[in-house]
Amino acid sequence: MAKSVTKTSAVDPMVERLRAALGSRAFTEQKMFGGTCFMINGNMLIGTSKRGLLVRVGKEAHGEAAARPHARPMEMGGRSMEGYVHVAPEGTATDADLRLDRALAFVETLPPKVKSTKAAKKRA
Repeated sequence: MAKSVTKTSAVDPMVERLRAALGSRAFTEQKMFGGTCFMINGNMLIGTSKRGLLVRVGKEAHGEAAARPHARPMEMGGRSMEGYVHVAPEGTATDADLRLDRALAFVETLPPKVKSTKAAKKRA
C-alpha cells in the first residue's frame, strides 16, 4: 500500500517573530510579494521576504526610516515606493531590531479598509 505524502511548507521564523512582536494587537496575515504581509484594519504594516522586510512607515517618516542602519528606500519594478522601506536581514537579527513603532504609528492613523466585491464595484 502506498503512503500518502503531504507537502508542508517550512514556517518562516520571521513570521513567528513578527507575530510575537505584534503581541495582542488585532492583525491579519496575507501572502503577498513572495512572503507574508501583516495587516492592521486591512492596511499593510510589514511584510517578509527572502531579502528582508518591507516596512510601511508613511511619507513623513520615510527619510528618517530609510537612513537607519540596514535600511533603504523600497523599490519595486524600478520605482521608489515612498513611505515604504526595505530592511536587510542584518537589520532584523535581534528582537530589539523588530521595533514596529514607526510602522504602527503610521498604519494606526489610516482608516480601515473595507473589502469590496465585484458586484459592489459594478454598482458604483
